[in-house]
Order: sequence, then C-alpha cells, then structure tokens
Amino acid sequence: MPPAAATGEAAPRLQLTGISKRYPGVLANDGVNLTVQRGEIHAILGENGAGKSTLMKIIYGATQADEGRMCLDGQPIHLRNPQQARERGIAMVFQHFSLFESLTVADNIWLGQSPGISRAQLRQRVEETARFFGLDIDLDRPVHTLSVGEMQRVEILRSLLTHPQLLILDEPTSVLTPQAVQNLFGVLRKLAAQGCSILYISHKLDEIRQLCHACTVMRQGRVVGAVDPRQCSNAELSRLMIGAEPAVLSRPAPGGRGAKGGNAAPVLRVQKLNLPRQHAFGMDLHGISLHVDAGEVVGIAGVSGNGQKELLLALSGEMQGKVGERQAIQLLEQPVGHLSPHQRRQRGLHCVPEERLGRGAVPGMDLAHNLLLTRDLTVGRLGWIHGRRLVAKSREIITRFHVRAAGPGATARSLSGGNLQKYIVGREIDANPRLLVLAQPTWGVDVGAAARIHAEILALRAKGWWSARNWTNCLPLPTACMSWPREKFRLRCTGTKPVCRRLACG
Repeated sequence: MPPAAATGEAAPRLQLTGISKRYPGVLANDGVNLTVQRGEIHAILGENGAGKSTLMKIIYGATQADEGRMCLDGQPIHLRNPQQARERGIAMVFQHFSLFESLTVADNIWLGQSPGISRAQLRQRVEETARFFGLDIDLDRPVHTLSVGEMQRVEILRSLLTHPQLLILDEPTSVLTPQAVQNLFGVLRKLAAQGCSILYISHKLDEIRQLCHACTVMRQGRVVGAVDPRQCSNAELSRLMIGAEPAVLSRPAPGGRGAKGGNAAPVLRVQKLNLPRQHAFGMDLHGISLHVDAGEVVGIAGVSGNGQKELLLALSGEMQGKVGERQAIQLLEQPVGHLSPHQRRQRGLHCVPEERLGRGAVPGMDLAHNLLLTRDLTVGRLGWIHGRRLVAKSREIITRFHVRAAGPGATARSLSGGNLQKYIVGREIDANPRLLVLAQPTWGVDVGAAARIHAEILALRAKGWWSARNWTNCLPLPTACMSWPREKFRLRCTGTKPVCRRLACG
C-alpha cells in the first residue's frame, strides 16, 4: 500500500474535482473526479476515446479545462502550459512521442532541460540516471534510427531527469517486450518507493493488476468506477471499461481465394534476402528466408531493434537493395523486390507501419484525405478526386471499425492514439489485400477494439493471405511464428495446441 494511503496524514498528491472539457461535437471529459495519493501507482483505464488522454493533458497543462478544480499537494493550481507543470514537479510521457527525429538522443534530452545546465553536466546526469533505472541507450544516436521501443525509452529517461513528484505515462508498454516491461515496472516501483505518484494509462489488464495500487475507470468521458485492481479479475475490469467482456475469437478455416490445397505456391516468399543498413545505427539483413502460405497468419517475434523494422521496410518497398536482390522477394511467384510501395500495393501487398502518426497518417490532414495515402479508389482517370466517394468510404471505415471521431473531416491528430490506429488498420483491411504486413497492429488499442481487429484479421485470413509482425501481442492470432533474429522457429496451431519447431536459418 502506498505511504499516504497507509497513514492518511498527508494531503493527496493530486485531486481533481468536476473537470470538464468540450470540443466541437465532443464532450471529452464530463465532471471527472480523481484522487491520487503520494507514492501511489494509479491506473486510468478506459476505451479508446474515453477521455483519458485529454484528462492527462489537462493535468500536464497542455490543455485547459472548461470547468473544475485541480489541487496539487493540497494547494489549488491552474497550469497554463507544460513548462509550469514541470516546474511544479509534473512530467508526462505522451503516447505519441515529442522527439525531433533529425537530432540525437542527447540533443532531444537537452532541449527539455533548464537553461542553466551545461551539456557535459547533463550527459553525466543522463548516464547516471540511465544506469540507476536500467534504461541504457546510445546518447549519440540520431532519433530517426531508433525503434519505437527505443524512442519510448528516451521519453521516459527525459522525464526522469526532472525528478518528478507526479509522473504521467500514456500507454508506456505498448511497444515494449515482456522483459522491457518488467524492467520498466522495476523503475516505476523505485519511483513510487521514493514518494513519486504515477498515473498509468494502459489497456493491458494483466499489467494494471500486477503493478497498480488503484484504478479509476472511465467511459465516454465520465468516471464509472474506482477499484483496487489487485482484487479484480480481467473480466471484471473489462466489464467496467467497455460494459461487456471481449468477444471470444473463433478461427474460421482458410477458404475462398486464399484456401490452401495440394502444392499451392506460397503467397510470399523471401529467399536469402541481403540488405545493407541504411545508416550507421541500422541493422544489416543477412540471408533472410521465410514464406507465408495462403490463409496463414505469421507472427515475427523478437526484441525491438534487431532488424524487424528493416524487414518491414524491405517488404513494403520503402527500402530496396541492389538489382540482384529483385528475386529475393516474391509475391504470388512474381519478383517484387525492385518495385516501389505503390507498385506493390497495386499487386495486393499492403502495410500498416509501426509509426501511425507521421508515417501511417498525415497529422494535419483529415481522415477522408488520409485514405489517399494508400488507396486510389476515389481518384479518377485524369487524377480528379471524387470527394463524395472519398467521404463515403471514410465514413464506412469509421463505422465498421468503431472509430470515435467527429467524422471524415476530423484531422488525424485530433483522434486518440487507439482510434487512429483502428482507422489505419481499417483502411488497409478494407482494401482486401492479397498480403498484409502489420507492425504493432493493436498498439494503444483497448481490449474490445483489439478483439475486433483480431476478428477482422481472422475473417480476412479465411479468404486471403497474411503476414503479421507483432511481437507484443503475437500469440492470439498466428498460425505460424518465427523468433528474431538469429534463430527461427515455426509455430503451427493444430486444433487448439500450437506446435513450435525450429527452421533452418538463411
């Protein structure tokens, strides 16, 4: 039990009363009350679009509440910007990172610090903090060379340098391996033991039950419950969050155009793929060989930063090798290694990238026009865009995938991370691809939405071909799984039991 909760002597670290926030057409927060004790790890649980991120931005000063009162250590405060929040000991790690990709890790950390500290002093502090909390990272690496998990580590490290009294973490483990998650939990427990209070937003119920002392559940902008997650089951938390338990996945047998039979050729064949790294901090691909059969979901599992990103770029066409490598990647027995991403999409290969905001969607562009990034169904023969058809298709995806947005005219940046993820995944699934490559398809998505995405994947599997790369949530779906990078294993599901056997390395 947290110190303050045990003694009852000190004022709560944070107390919110009647917080409300309205946007055009949306009531994001509706009279929210919240109390966080000193040294407490407090979970905020809710569906995508429940108002969690808006509430955290209000606490951090990035957004102003329309109504309500906020007290910090018993004193009323009104924060006009994040700088004031940091001065009061509040730090936040956003779900969408706020890093300059062209700068190094050290430069990004230095930009957020007080002007009185020198670069040499800061570097020493960063190295000491990284060692203490087990967050080692190369400070001289450009951010654009980092994996999403490594970027997350930079954000957390930067926030810890301010010695926060209240730390807000928005989906901190969405792109971390199980080992990295446990390391992060060790960091957070150390902070809590030192009196730091932590607000922890996550959709992963097992993590909340393992880590958090208290849990506040939000639905449609309102608080619908406050519980001790250690005393609740996953089913109980799920019912509070979405009003029901997630649907049980069924596995339809492969059929339709993707049915396997006889000696059918694989949909995707990668044979001895060799690609040099694009930059000094990248990863070379050596002799990569794999295949994806019709109606098969293949999971690629491994620690982030070991070449999975490079493999995804090679499959999508964003990274191409020498002319001699054109035969190394084959789609439906046709070489595609020399083709651009657009040409590969025309042949039925679609991708969901790891970075949804910036690569998967243009932040300032509305949802309807974001369809044009990978879909040309509304573009006429002479290049004219059919606006009504574009809006209609966007609205169809919003409805089908339960995306909470003001409509097709809403900008991508206005959506919560989970809702934007649902839209991007829906955009590619709606294209009825012959092969779909996904990176972290359920990143930041609540349990109900994740179940819907999984169901759509399995439904498409029954009539098409799939390749899934998603090590953080791999096992509910794949019929085959390969570890990465040095040893490869094939996991096949026979009935309800997965069977794993080692593959020969390329």
